[in-house]
Order: sequence, then C-alpha cells, then structure tokens
Amino acid sequence: MKIFIALAFLGIVGSLGSALFYLMRDKGKSNKTVRALALRVGLSIFLFLSLLVAHQIGWIETSGVRY
Repeated sequence: MKIFIALAFLGIVGSLGSALFYLMRDKGKSNKTVRALALRVGLSIFLFLSLLVAHQIGWIETSGVRY
C-alpha cells in the first residue's frame, strides 16, 4: 500500500511539473496544460478515494493519535 501511495503521489507531482513545462513552453496556446492539470486532479481524487476504501477494508489503520 505504501508503494501505491508513493507512486500515485509521484504521478501527481509529475503531472503538475509537466503542466508547468507546457505552460512555459507553449505560452498557454495549446490544451496540453489543461490536460496535464486535469490528469493531476483525476489522480488526486483517485488517490483520496483509494485511501478511503483501503481504510474501510482494513488495509490501513489509523494511528490512534491522542489529544
């Protein structure tokens, strides 16, 4: 599960970096920046939902932080 989370996070950061690259290179003339940012949002939502499901199934547990 840790590897999946790390790979998803790297994909999100990579998509954000590619969006910046396309924004600087194309000066916003193409849709590549929008597609890269849409991919980032999609990956973020997928990661969040995957974490919720993994918690419900019992693959990950809360740490039991006390106040």
